[in-house]
Amino acid sequence: MRSYGQLCSIARALDVVGDRWTLLIVRELLILGPSRFGEIQRGLPGIATNLLTQRLRDLEANGVVIREPAPSATGAPIYRLTERGMALDGVLRELLKWGAPTVPQAPPEAIFQMHWLSQPARFLLKDHRPSEPAAIIRFGTLDDGFDLTAAKGTVAVRPCASDTKPNVGVIGPGPVLVALLQGAIPLELALTNGVRIDGDASALTRVLPPAPDSINVPGQYN
Repeated sequence: MRSYGQLCSIARALDVVGDRWTLLIVRELLILGPSRFGEIQRGLPGIATNLLTQRLRDLEANGVVIREPAPSATGAPIYRLTERGMALDGVLRELLKWGAPTVPQAPPEAIFQMHWLSQPARFLLKDHRPSEPAAIIRFGTLDDGFDLTAAKGTVAVRPCASDTKPNVGVIGPGPVLVALLQGAIPLELALTNGVRIDGDASALTRVLPPAPDSINVPGQYN
């Protein structure tokens, strides 16, 4: 990793996390929690195995990631964020907010994985009916998704758990789901553009932001 060689906290931070793929590795570990190499790689389509290995080594050397022995003799080592690594959550939140307006202009061939939506969901969705019993909304599947729990005025996200019984399941195209979570389109319009729900729809509407009175979203949502 090359250094900028500047006595500046921004430059020093970029010395550690400024290389290509590095912050996306942090994103995966923030979403998934402690993970094996292969689990991290699945969330980074396009990264070469040797490059991911090097980036993890660099993060470990800089105290951002720790590599723990496999829980069993035949298992793979586990990577997890250190306290310093977890502190990057706020950095990624600001990048998420800064980058959100550019999502509708992403190229049509852009790859989408449902679990990536868990970070914006954590910040964009609210529990609008806190007096009601807790509700669980599953976005995606056990293989690629997340569970969002609305309870007592708060929302929490975590990777899908096989022993969890969601109140409603949600799947659909990435751009449409992003627009739905941002409040750019109402649920009714999302349903006509490929979003599918299975279960109690009111659990989903409980957390969605209010859609605008007039819809002016370009392209496929007109």
